[in-house]
Amino acid sequence: MRGFAAFARKEILEIVRTWRLWVLPGIVLFFALTGPVMARFTPEILRAVASDQLGQFTLPDPTYADAYTGWIKNLSQIVLFALIIVYGGIVSSERRSGTAVLVLTKPVSRGAFILAKAIVHSAFLAVLVVAGTLVTWGGTAIVFGEAPGGALLSASLAWLVFGILFVALMTLLSVVISPTAGAAGAGLGAYALVTIAALWTPLGTYSPAALTGVPTSLALGKSVETFWPVCTALLLAAALVALAVAAFRRQEL
Repeated sequence: MRGFAAFARKEILEIVRTWRLWVLPGIVLFFALTGPVMARFTPEILRAVASDQLGQFTLPDPTYADAYTGWIKNLSQIVLFALIIVYGGIVSSERRSGTAVLVLTKPVSRGAFILAKAIVHSAFLAVLVVAGTLVTWGGTAIVFGEAPGGALLSASLAWLVFGILFVALMTLLSVVISPTAGAAGAGLGAYALVTIAALWTPLGTYSPAALTGVPTSLALGKSVETFWPVCTALLLAAALVALAVAAFRRQEL
């Protein structure tokens, strides 16, 4: 793993300097800021705009749980889709531009090149999720007057594990599929398969597929099994990164 520290510094600098990677912070910050407000006032807007169509149906009063579940829903859909698209070229873009050839002609490890990407971008995602969770928690407390922190934090951390799994998956796909669009399409297809797999009780309880629904349950304050989904997701993420390293070592640059 020669050169890991140098590669890690390179990835951090690219995060700061590359505008595409700031798409994720922008999306996360937008939903963190607007989520509690939308949860609070959407029912009132619907009552005002569609009161005739609602008839006898009465919309329930919003609570802090609506803000929490809205935050998790945005993470699980829009933020995850953006992550898949942005990281579709996490490795292949550097091969096409010649950057990978330039740095790997020096006495450094290809494994360090891949590992640095997976670790730095997983840490980057963790910072974004924690920051967004704190903003959501504060906004919810202001808008609703109450915001228990435990449910929101546990739900966000459960989703973070799922997000890290997809960082690892996109790292592997970007190694084996050169076109960015192709890797992103494969990532979206993998997400669809995981969502379907969660419908089968064993997979929806013990495998990483359970993390498609566990965060929402945690946000609602429900008691659900998290040990096995989190453990299997982290083990699978490590395996995907190992496969990415093995595949990259066999490729010609």
